Amino acid sequence: MTIKRILCPVDFSDASTHAVEQAVAIAGWYKARITALHVYHPLFMPVPGLPVPDDRVPPSELRRVREQVETCFQAATAAGIGVDVEIGVGHATAQILDRATDLPAQMIVMGTHGASGFEHLVLGSVTEKVLRKARCAVLTVPPRAHATSKLPFKRLLCAVDFSDGSLTALDFAASLAQESGAQLTVVHVLEWPWQEPPAPVMTDLPPEQGAALAEYRRYLEASATDRLRAFVVGAARDGGAPAPRLLHGKPYVEILRVADEERADLVVMGVCGRNALDLMFLGSTTNQVVRRATCPVLTLRK
Repeated sequence: MTIKRILCPVDFSDASTHAVEQAVAIAGWYKARITALHVYHPLFMPVPGLPVPDDRVPPSELRRVREQVETCFQAATAAGIGVDVEIGVGHATAQILDRATDLPAQMIVMGTHGASGFEHLVLGSVTEKVLRKARCAVLTVPPRAHATSKLPFKRLLCAVDFSDGSLTALDFAASLAQESGAQLTVVHVLEWPWQEPPAPVMTDLPPEQGAALAEYRRYLEASATDRLRAFVVGAARDGGAPAPRLLHGKPYVEILRVADEERADLVVMGVCGRNALDLMFLGSTTNQVVRRATCPVLTLRK
């Protein structure tokens, strides 16, 4: 994956500041340019749903906000990374999505507001709307207070379901691992009809059903193992092959468990699109991982 332009929306929150650090790190690895965007939303909108005329916002206020954004990216400019500061006025989601398309940006890097209580249960945040609708890769970053990851990335976790989207994600994760000298673990989760652990007790079933179910499970495991190994071999780089892990259970639960167990600095996942079936519902694997992860999560669209 080639990254030439990163869009980094900032709102001066702790999560936003943490996201800036991630954007700068990735821009440094890929020699990319950053567009830093702050969307100014006046307290009183003249007509809901319509853009705010620029002359309704005092020039002094726009200058103040621009200076704040420039301050956020001082470390990047000092390191020789190109940064373009832009100030929008109006609704954040629409402006972020429109700017990502117009640039075009290969990646959006933005913060989340944490993963506890009301915040991670309710739809509607700007980050979530961008995640659902963006056509490019999106890196979501938890606030520093919730984060367990460190820069540079040294432990990467890529979750795959053998779709084209997950193949795209694995290619990028392998490339990033090679760039940063990181360890890469590739996880596939088999979701069994029973919540696991514990595993179903086959001897409690009628003999014929138990034997058939056990055989079917062995078939699924063997098939998934072969496909996972093929994925890993295909993603191998000069730095070595990724480590495959085949797990059983609820996908988002196992992905988060392994990310915590291995103290992952980044989780990479692929999605097949950005429509309602992909990310809108509370129960989707991607949504649950993004909302609950204590490290950044990168989603890539095929």
